[in-house]
Amino acid sequence: MPRKIVDFKVRGDYGKTDRFLHGLIEHHYIHKMEKYGRRGVEALAAATPVDSGETKNSWFYTIDEEPGRTSIVWRNSNVQNGVNIAVILQYGHATRNGGYVEGTDYINPVMKPIFEEMAKEAWKEVVSS
Repeated sequence: MPRKIVDFKVRGDYGKTDRFLHGLIEHHYIHKMEKYGRRGVEALAAATPVDSGETKNSWFYTIDEEPGRTSIVWRNSNVQNGVNIAVILQYGHATRNGGYVEGTDYINPVMKPIFEEMAKEAWKEVVSS
């Protein structure tokens, strides 16, 4: 039986898409990612439970670039005895005497609005380019 061939005819202007993609190639988006990186650090620091303040003051971000992918990664450098303190504040931890300290979800509530704004701005950029 012969195979059916599908034909596509496309009309239209792809200028907006081309401009957007060329902007990505030329790294015009990095300054926006830096803006959100800084906002995330500020939000995380403000929400971090405070004892000594060391964890609160240890937030930073990196922008990681790989072929076809760029990411903002928020990190916390307060590590005690090989344990990241920001992580155990978030998820909880066992104690030496066999007890358990429950974590507090302080990261997700402050980062969600930032992620939503990033997505909204990215979409706006795609449709208005």
